[in-house]
Amino acid sequence: MRPHDASPASRAAFPRTVALALAALAAVALAAGPAAADPEPLRIGVLNDQAGIYADMAGPGSVIAARMAVEDFGGTVLGRPVEIIAGDHQNKPDVGAALVNRWIDEEKVEVIADIPTSSVLLAVQEIGRKKNKLVLASTGGSSDFTGKACAATGIHWTYDTYALAAGTGASLAKDGPWFFITADYAFGTALERDTASAVAKGGGKVVGHVRHPQGTTDFSSYLLQAQGSGAKLIAFANSGADQVNAIKQANEFGIPQSGIKLAGLYLHITDIHAIGLPVAQGLILTQGFYWDLNAETRAWSQRFYARHKAMPTMGQAGTYSAILHYLKAVKAAGTTDTATVAAQMKATPVDDFFSHGGRIREDGRMVHDLYLLQVKTPAEQKYPWDYLRLIRVIPGDEAFRPLAEGDCPLVKTQAAN
Repeated sequence: MRPHDASPASRAAFPRTVALALAALAAVALAAGPAAADPEPLRIGVLNDQAGIYADMAGPGSVIAARMAVEDFGGTVLGRPVEIIAGDHQNKPDVGAALVNRWIDEEKVEVIADIPTSSVLLAVQEIGRKKNKLVLASTGGSSDFTGKACAATGIHWTYDTYALAAGTGASLAKDGPWFFITADYAFGTALERDTASAVAKGGGKVVGHVRHPQGTTDFSSYLLQAQGSGAKLIAFANSGADQVNAIKQANEFGIPQSGIKLAGLYLHITDIHAIGLPVAQGLILTQGFYWDLNAETRAWSQRFYARHKAMPTMGQAGTYSAILHYLKAVKAAGTTDTATVAAQMKATPVDDFFSHGGRIREDGRMVHDLYLLQVKTPAEQKYPWDYLRLIRVIPGDEAFRPLAEGDCPLVKTQAAN
């Protein structure tokens, strides 16, 4: 029977049949529950200087390294996609703190990583402590981060000012008298303090210092003051473009040619690239990583170079290593709970191209070998970015401040208990 031939009764039954069918489908859908929502991403914030004086040693390169870590891990953990977001703190503690607070409160960021500029780093440490979020410091350097400002949520990965002093400062202690040209903020003053202590322990002498603002372009007055001090070694307790400019200008003034040595206390491979071997040759530096150490470091660094067109700094390599170790801990712990993951990270040795057998202490210090290196002469260079020769490996227990000397309240509390 065609539909238009149906009787009135059958035509009346037709909509009732459709309604019953739709009701049945709705009942099935309700029984099955709502459609599963996409899982919330696990967000990691990489906070650094994206365009200023520290952009080369951290900046976009650290973001690339962080994303490489996520990709190498597999992109997801506990069924959640892992997302890297980047922020520019402009080397200002208030800007960095505001950004981190927004990340945590509004964007549900679980971890803050990298963080050059120690004044920003120490501000972020306090936020991590109060809001129970992990802070994985790679490029920020003040040893106070695991000293008087230590937190259960803070882990210091790549280096610190004590370690730089234990390397460069101790090795050149008796080459002075020393004079410091120091950046006037938390990192510079901590680096000068720790290096001066290492010099004194090594039998050396410090005859003076001068402080300069961050972002200084003209170092002439500071260099003249250093020359007039009677020093035989001028140490630059600054970093990034500040240190590059200071060393270049010292060379223009003929200071090394006059017999006064220069010590770049916080040099990076990108700084050597910017200065050039003719000027930088002979400088001694301490590093937590060098791209050309072995087959493992070269393999990862070549992958990084393909994306960034520069070899990685120690801070960029450390950012990769810290984030990879964090993701492994989340997987092993089966949770993103901060205290549980931090405990898992501390219980698990660090094993990757950056460090084999590294360990995280109670104060948050990741202890691993460091490297004392010297800048090659132009004649020694064999290929691009072949800038450094290894002088010696500094064992981690020698490089980093002993736990008992760090003045970390967390360690004191644990000891009391």
